[in-house]
Amino acid sequence: MADLDDLKDTKEYYLDIPQKSEAFYLKGLNAIDWGMQNRLARIFNPKTGRTVMLAFDHGYFQGATTGLERIDVKIMPLAAYADTLMLTRGILRSIVPPSFTQSIVMRASGGTSMLKELSNEEIAVDIEDSIRMNVSAMAVQVFIGGENEKQSIINMTRLVDQGTRYGIPTLAVTAVGKDMVRDARYFRLATRICAELGAHYIKTYYVEKDFETVTASCPVPIVIAGGKKIPEFDALKMAYNSIQQGAAGVDMGRNIFQSEAPVAMIKAVRSVVHENETPEKAFELYNSLKANE
Repeated sequence: MADLDDLKDTKEYYLDIPQKSEAFYLKGLNAIDWGMQNRLARIFNPKTGRTVMLAFDHGYFQGATTGLERIDVKIMPLAAYADTLMLTRGILRSIVPPSFTQSIVMRASGGTSMLKELSNEEIAVDIEDSIRMNVSAMAVQVFIGGENEKQSIINMTRLVDQGTRYGIPTLAVTAVGKDMVRDARYFRLATRICAELGAHYIKTYYVEKDFETVTASCPVPIVIAGGKKIPEFDALKMAYNSIQQGAAGVDMGRNIFQSEAPVAMIKAVRSVVHENETPEKAFELYNSLKANE
């Protein structure tokens, strides 16, 4: 213990300097606990307030889809360039090394395959496993307008309650069925419901018309889903437009790991998200890096 005989009077109180009380930098999340904010700060870069998430949790309902046949070979070389990995607990335990320091968002819902009705999901991961795995957030699918809409919403609210108890944020992922219209009106509805019921941030799809109304009406951060594979320039343009219209990041999978040059592509996406690079400049970067990949 300290030597009490040589104890000096304190005098550096800095009375002329008010104590700082900084607001948390993510929209709508200033009132949540320190632990949740700290986990979200691992997902969203504090310097930009944005994130590049690499999604490869598709196997939880699709199995070994194209590009994910060998995650250790195809995905792990990309991991260092992502702010966050979105994956299942099975892949996290079996493939991702414990020395990996980027944030983890773990898929927590499931229960059906692509051969059945996808909206028939339940919470498939115990909160204790999320704690054991030291994840930064848990992801749950929400099927607004789907056959099992109510169950998926209750899944989300239960996950929010469990996560709040232990300081782990919930990412609500808005799913769009084959018969649903993908427009701003639908996504305003879906994202707002998720936010109103407690989701800490939301993954949804970008639409060209009125997407800024989706981000404006949602009180918590939105990241966009990459969706199906499209040409690299189009994917970069989608990322750019979404960021300029209020998104706080992207969660891309197939548009990165199914690219001709995945490392070049994720670096180009990072330039758009964190450096506000235009699609044209980012595509030039992609092509220059592709030549060396």
